[in-house]
Amino acid sequence: MKTIKQVLSFPFIALIKLYQAIISPWIGPKCRYTPTCSQYGIEALKKYGPVKGLWLTIKRVSRCHPWGGHGYDPVP
Repeated sequence: MKTIKQVLSFPFIALIKLYQAIISPWIGPKCRYTPTCSQYGIEALKKYGPVKGLWLTIKRVSRCHPWGGHGYDPVP
């Protein structure tokens, strides 16, 4: 079961890594949380698989704005 989650999570992790390599350097550090939202997404996908991992990532990114929270927010 864990291997299936890893295989299904791979495309999403690859997209996040592409974002980290190509887009993130251009816009600079903007995330208010530690770990960054993209790193949080990778960790959530690796830990929970694509369904719950994507849900946690979407929730986290939606909180990352000037009026949102900040600080240390690890993957549950």
